[in-house]
Amino acid sequence: QRRSLAPSQLAKRKAGDKDEEEEEEEDWHPPTGQKRQKAAAEAESGECYRSPFRKPLAPLTNRPRCLDRSQHEAFIRSILSKPFKVPIPNYKGPLGLRSLGVKRAGLRRPLHDPFEEGALVLYEPPVLSAHDQLKIDKDKAPVHVVVDPVLSRVLRPHQREGVKFLWDCVTSRRIPGSHGCIMADEMGLGKTLQCITLMWTLLRQSPDCKPEIEKAVVVSPSSLVRNWYNEVEKWLGGRIQPLAIDGGSKEEIDRKLAGFMNQHGRRVPSPILIISYETFRLHAEVLQKGTVGLVICDEGHRLKNSENQTYQALNSLNTPRRVLISGTPIQNDLLEYFSLVHFVNSGILGTAQEFKRHFEMPILKGRDADASEAERHKGEERLKELISIVNRCLIRRTSDILSKYLPVKIEQVVCCRLTPLQTELYKNFLKQAKPVEELKEGKISVSSLSSITSLKKLCNHPALIYDKCVEEEEGFIGALGLFPSGYSTKSVEPQLSGKMLVLDYILAVTKSTSNDKVVLVSNYTQTLDLFEKLCRSRRYLYVRLDGTMSIKKRAKIVERFNSPSSPEFIFMLSSKAGGCGLNLIGANRLVMFDPDWNPANDEQAMARVWRDGQKKMCYIYRLLSTGTIEEKIFQRQTHKKALSSCVVDEEQDVERHFSLGELKELFTLNETTTSDTHDKIKCRRCVNGHQVRPPPDGSDCTSDLSQWQHCADRRGLQDPVLRAAWDAAVTFAFHHHSHEEQRGIP
Repeated sequence: QRRSLAPSQLAKRKAGDKDEEEEEEEDWHPPTGQKRQKAAAEAESGECYRSPFRKPLAPLTNRPRCLDRSQHEAFIRSILSKPFKVPIPNYKGPLGLRSLGVKRAGLRRPLHDPFEEGALVLYEPPVLSAHDQLKIDKDKAPVHVVVDPVLSRVLRPHQREGVKFLWDCVTSRRIPGSHGCIMADEMGLGKTLQCITLMWTLLRQSPDCKPEIEKAVVVSPSSLVRNWYNEVEKWLGGRIQPLAIDGGSKEEIDRKLAGFMNQHGRRVPSPILIISYETFRLHAEVLQKGTVGLVICDEGHRLKNSENQTYQALNSLNTPRRVLISGTPIQNDLLEYFSLVHFVNSGILGTAQEFKRHFEMPILKGRDADASEAERHKGEERLKELISIVNRCLIRRTSDILSKYLPVKIEQVVCCRLTPLQTELYKNFLKQAKPVEELKEGKISVSSLSSITSLKKLCNHPALIYDKCVEEEEGFIGALGLFPSGYSTKSVEPQLSGKMLVLDYILAVTKSTSNDKVVLVSNYTQTLDLFEKLCRSRRYLYVRLDGTMSIKKRAKIVERFNSPSSPEFIFMLSSKAGGCGLNLIGANRLVMFDPDWNPANDEQAMARVWRDGQKKMCYIYRLLSTGTIEEKIFQRQTHKKALSSCVVDEEQDVERHFSLGELKELFTLNETTTSDTHDKIKCRRCVNGHQVRPPPDGSDCTSDLSQWQHCADRRGLQDPVLRAAWDAAVTFAFHHHSHEEQRGIP
């Protein structure tokens, strides 16, 4: 038994346990004297005085017994000739004598396990019988194509379906001989992630156990180049290095593009090029010198016109695999529809002349009011034939799918009454400009179209037409005297505009009662200037994105605004410059200050906040001036004959899609209504101007505007922000279907 050598314990043993210590000391005494004497005494007596606690050193037995040169060399060679052992714990791979560069014997294997739980298999080789397996060439046997588990784990069910559809199309398995498709999912369904998954799969594997393509090109609007780069980095985590070109000198861009096109082999350093439409058009000659495995065109409705330079440049690119992305596909204009389909799958609908003769003319004749029964029947048959062909290369899902993953979205159309100043200016303009009288003569002049723009700006705020009043342009002669004395455009006066007054209330209530952020969207940069003045006067922190901002700066301010720690309260957005593709999930309230002729622009802008990553309930406010041209624009957006098929500028919209009678209605002002739109839908929910649920006859609200399910007075509003702003200038509100019922939320 060992004893403590602590001083206190030694003192105790010396004082009280001397006898016991003496007995223990008699057991073993270390020898004294010199080491040589001790060793000699041990040798003579045969006794060993070494401590029993010391162990003798083990002799070395693995030393070579002979130092002969030849034997020594042989011994070293025997050490070096031992087989290599993989220095990885629990490694179970092949341990044979296979050298690097020697092809492995046996069947080829897929890159990822197709039988793993949750694996997304894009291609499965045909099942072979035992006899066929003996005859098959092992070097040519097809393998499974399986999406990388890093991506398949984050794909939602509709995205897995979309990736499978895209892969089948670009590999010519849906339409033999055609390698293109149109991804027409609505905004927010993850079209970017699906296309990144497609690119990564094609760049790494195929049924032939080699990459399907070497390089891919993504062409997008300039504002989305950086967003595509960030998305690739986000989902692939540095596994690939894309080349993004969003600016620079002509020589520098040409050098980068030439370097990209000169890359070849199984492992290309930068296999993905991300470039804007403008840059691609200017430098198309460099990219047309080689081949590209895949081209993806984001916001592809830009290619609706086969005569423009961008379409021609992209169409001349040497690549059979083409994917066109558009959340707002063309549906009604057959020629524009043909251009898109012809771009991705050339010849599937014949030439332009064949398409016009076989499809367009019979369909248009069948829709004519004076068409015979035979013409209508033929038109319906040709339309069904067209749809059946196009649907083989087009996939379309609606945003209702997002209701399973995102918070509730409530969209409200808010009708705001004009202020007395706006009303007088509006009536004075209609009397002086006389656009209706010009239309009675059977012509649509430039002045008629400019009158529409003037009225839309007047609905936003009188300050936008103040300069015209000063210069006394047509329609505004003598209007300067209607402004308050001492009026100046240097400061914004919200009380002079009904919509600006409501906006001021919405921002104030939101700021004081919550930590929500707000996105303000307008079609006019002059309106954004007014927003800036309002924010400075109220001391709201804000950021602004319009056409004057560089691409690099856009990406930085979007990233900063989305950060929860950022102090900015308001994001001002020009729908013309940044309405497409931006992700502004840092805000959960969006105000659409003025409507656009093209509903696709409004839909794109309003989809900026209700997207993947949003955690809060979203509120969309569409402000309209009561009884004015804005309500007429909104009504045409909601009709089946609306402008959803047109992605053209405003003047062409009006001239192409409005008859003279419809244009005359635009230049009227209804001062007696609370909502011209509500009057025309013949709503049966309301009694004496108040909402009643259910309608008196037990039926629902049926009208041409049936997508707007609920109309409400002040008592029916559930949004406290809008309820607080009601008394400012709001006359009526429509509630859009908001996915509440689908999620079981009362």
